[in-house]
Amino acid sequence: MKVPPDEDRERRVCDTCGFIDYANPRIVTGVLAHRDGKILLCRRAIEPRKGFWTLPAGFMELGESVEEGASREAREEACADLEIETMLGVYSIPRIGQVQIFFRARLKNDPAPGPESLEVGLFGWDDIPWSELAFPSVRWALDHHRETEGKTGFPPFGNPAGTDRVTR
Repeated sequence: MKVPPDEDRERRVCDTCGFIDYANPRIVTGVLAHRDGKILLCRRAIEPRKGFWTLPAGFMELGESVEEGASREAREEACADLEIETMLGVYSIPRIGQVQIFFRARLKNDPAPGPESLEVGLFGWDDIPWSELAFPSVRWALDHHRETEGKTGFPPFGNPAGTDRVTR
């Protein structure tokens, strides 16, 4: 680790050839899928936070758009067929080196658990297992969906105030 010339931070630099390994944030993409006033949640079958509820989401793959990645993750985790409606939020989580991009989408089929989910369910607002949500960004996306339910043409949300350095 050293600070390369004309840089302002330490980076991994090869002492032999001078190659700089830029370690940058990873992009997570996901969806808040809804149908008939209910929201799709998945109970995680994998770590981190195995057994907790989340929105379908995961790391982007090379060669796909964020929308394609969100749709793929929903298929993988919940066998969900979606119609992407709009971008809901872009959340920065620097502690774990992630940018999370969530879309709002209309669920077009009956979901079923994929290999990364123990179970899936459609939840009305009052039935969401709030104390069992896997990550703060899930709560943020749920709240932002609630705030804009039935609206179109709004700008994407960002992190709620005071949450730029979340712990989980």
